[in-house]
Amino acid sequence: MTEFPALQAQFLAPIDRARLEVAAPSAHPPRILLLYGSLRARSFSRLLVEEAARILQRLGCETRIFDPRDLPLPDATGPDHPKVQELRALSQWSEGQVWCSPERHGAISGVIKAQIDWIPLEIGSVRPTQGKTLAVMQVSGGSQSFNAVNALRLLGRWMRMITIPNQSSVAMAYKEFDDDDRMKPSSYYERVVDVMEELVKFTLLTRDRADYLVDRYSERRASGCVPEHAALGAAAMSHEAGAGG
Repeated sequence: MTEFPALQAQFLAPIDRARLEVAAPSAHPPRILLLYGSLRARSFSRLLVEEAARILQRLGCETRIFDPRDLPLPDATGPDHPKVQELRALSQWSEGQVWCSPERHGAISGVIKAQIDWIPLEIGSVRPTQGKTLAVMQVSGGSQSFNAVNALRLLGRWMRMITIPNQSSVAMAYKEFDDDDRMKPSSYYERVVDVMEELVKFTLLTRDRADYLVDRYSERRASGCVPEHAALGAAAMSHEAGAGG
């Protein structure tokens, strides 16, 4: 098993452990963008995002919450629309994101989907979401469900994000917030804290390594970009093939 007829060895880079070590980690606070999925005056997905933002700030993060009001439907206008430009700029600014949707008819809301759809996989040579961390949350009006967070995970993978293992699903959300729109003490609240802690840790682990983590053989081959030290990898493969003969 030493021959690889489908592989173009010049585009295969040996794993560079040094690039997984960060000599001078970024010192600025982690930058987290939060999106929510309802336009209601008292939106529980917005209240949950605001609660998450407070926790993130307590953990030392810089946060931005995007207001989806006046964001047009995808393809209803061009990307030069001010709200689209605002959303895309925030996505590029962020190092991690939080997506929170109400569960509506067993799925995510159109409001959150429109926001994600306006963030393309690529703008020129810049990928607005690739390599960024992601935490997913949902609120439900009834019993606990995971349909929305599962759908958000699929979208996060499609957007090439690093989606953390933990997640939050708040059932009967109308019972979980007090008259001041603050989340009451509960196991649901504790899970939100857990998720935000995990998001910050993953963001700190990956933000200085993201470019390397998402560097792919297929994209190097498509662009014709031969990686550094590729000759070493090709030579090693040639040596293995000779030894096998």
